Amino acid sequence: MQNDTSAFIRTACRAAVCAAAALVISGCASTGGNLPAAPATAASPAYNYIVGPGDTLQITVWRNPELSSTVPVRPDGKVSTPLVDELVAQGKTSQEIARDVEKALAKYVRDPVVTVIVTNFVGPYSEQIRVLGAAAKPQFLPYKQKMTAMDVMIAVGGLTEFADGNKATLVRSAENGKRYSVRLQDLVKRGDISANVDMLPGDVLIIPQGWF
Repeated sequence: MQNDTSAFIRTACRAAVCAAAALVISGCASTGGNLPAAPATAASPAYNYIVGPGDTLQITVWRNPELSSTVPVRPDGKVSTPLVDELVAQGKTSQEIARDVEKALAKYVRDPVVTVIVTNFVGPYSEQIRVLGAAAKPQFLPYKQKMTAMDVMIAVGGLTEFADGNKATLVRSAENGKRYSVRLQDLVKRGDISANVDMLPGDVLIIPQGWF
């Protein structure tokens, strides 16, 4: 009797485990299944790079080398240069920063002419591309004009061995968080260029791990 009871318990446990596994697999298979495919091209207006914390600015004041400098944008989004303290750089283009520096220097220099070049790109948080989940190197990337999913996957080292790339999700902040499906497995593993899509500032790629 004891042996029969033990066999019954083992059979019941195996059935419960199989049922739970079936539910998990079913749930994973449905992930992203109802999402529309991401558009291959993403229409966007002419893009101007926006400076963010961590960027490095080369500020050149014409005929005034002593006022020229290369400075980092601090975590608070500001920079300090000779004769100019606490200048807000975050959220501005390099041209806008140059005009602000000229305005500040006009108190000390007659008709200053300033150029600003961004030499190290990080960008504001709102425009960074983020890759989460089963990428080889999940990370954030500065957005670059005409960046595609292929560029992003090269930068993060591709997919992990167990990634379910064809169930990846693209979250588009430019469209109030609208979600799209992307076929990263086909793009990365099979070289299917039709699976490549344009990226926009603030996009988030979420790559799930497959169940085996």
